[in-house]
Amino acid sequence: MPLDLPDAHAAVTIRDCFIRVRGDSETLVQPLSPEDCMIQSMEEASPAKWNLAHTSWFFETFILKPHAPAYRPYHDDFSYLFNSYYNQIGDRHPRADRGLLSRPSLENVMAYRRHVTEAVVHLTDTGNREILEKIAPLLIMGCAHEQQHQELLLTDLQHGLYQNPLLPAVYEWPGDVKDSAPALAWRQMEGGVCDIGWNGDGFAFDNEEPRHKVYLHPFELANRAVTNAEFMEFMEDGGYEEPKHWLSDAWDAVNAEGWRAPQYWRKADDGWRQYTLFGERPVNPDAPVCHISFYEADAYASWAGARLPTEFEWEAAASLFPLEGRFLENGKLKSPAPAAGDARLLQLFGDVWEWTASPYVAYPGYAPPAGAVGEYNGKFMSGQMVLKGGSCATPAGHVRVSYRNFFPPSARWQFSGFRLARDCT
Repeated sequence: MPLDLPDAHAAVTIRDCFIRVRGDSETLVQPLSPEDCMIQSMEEASPAKWNLAHTSWFFETFILKPHAPAYRPYHDDFSYLFNSYYNQIGDRHPRADRGLLSRPSLENVMAYRRHVTEAVVHLTDTGNREILEKIAPLLIMGCAHEQQHQELLLTDLQHGLYQNPLLPAVYEWPGDVKDSAPALAWRQMEGGVCDIGWNGDGFAFDNEEPRHKVYLHPFELANRAVTNAEFMEFMEDGGYEEPKHWLSDAWDAVNAEGWRAPQYWRKADDGWRQYTLFGERPVNPDAPVCHISFYEADAYASWAGARLPTEFEWEAAASLFPLEGRFLENGKLKSPAPAAGDARLLQLFGDVWEWTASPYVAYPGYAPPAGAVGEYNGKFMSGQMVLKGGSCATPAGHVRVSYRNFFPPSARWQFSGFRLARDCT
């Protein structure tokens, strides 16, 4: 991840980005109580307090300790408490027990954040050119890492508060989007040899490299994501009761978990409702279906006589359009909304992450970076599926057309949806 630093202005720009990202995280937790920030409802989720501390640990571990000789850690035990999965760094607190960390307090964690933020800013202000050149790529990566945890903070918090029978609202509802979803239409893509992966402009994670060529057969892609109303038709047609549309592992999950609707949905007297960080809301039939696993997306596609696009098909199509969509901007959480506009393909970015049919594996020629930072992505290239495009909880400017999100196929607590594809006949 090389970065040119022609003059001091570049360092100031990175510094300002760092300060903004740190502030955005703190804005997200302003409405939360200390008790809210301790919730861990499942092993895959983390408390908000832990997310706030871990992102500070990242900057402390990879920037301050190696590159700021005068830096003194805030607390020696925090290296153990807030390491996530970096085996080369050392031992760590068990992931499933993060919700048991009543100490340090939220107040202490916020003090830790201030300590790290001030030290990083001081380093960018006083470091010589050699130091700035070394830390610049790590600082940019750390900002991207914290933006990932901003989205995780929200999705983990939503899952945790959903366990509360009061179904509390955290944020003020911003108002309904009145758009109606356009009719489903198919857009033919010619296929052929396509360039896939990061194009070398700006920052990207290592798993987006190297750029390489793939051959795509002609295919058709739906003009928008599948809506709640369309997914209801699948449910009403017995989609969750009919095994023929489900992969073997998926059918096992349906029965083991008792899935009968998307995550957070509840059938009420007045129709379907879903829990959001704004509290429980009526399901908007025109909005993209959300909190869907890969298994459910794949089963729906089978039921609809279609399939999911590969990540390469999705990326080739999305590369023809501007990177515009509904994201998490200026600290204001948005909710998935109906597709709007007249482009040939809509809603490619923002609203919901879109499951693809592609397993999360390395691109040809991929090699993880040396050292502990190489554990960031490569070690997870097993048992996961790729999602593309970002969501309403993704910070604006965080995603790229080459961005590869990944989760296990059973994951539902993310803002995940899908669109359909099919082969040209």
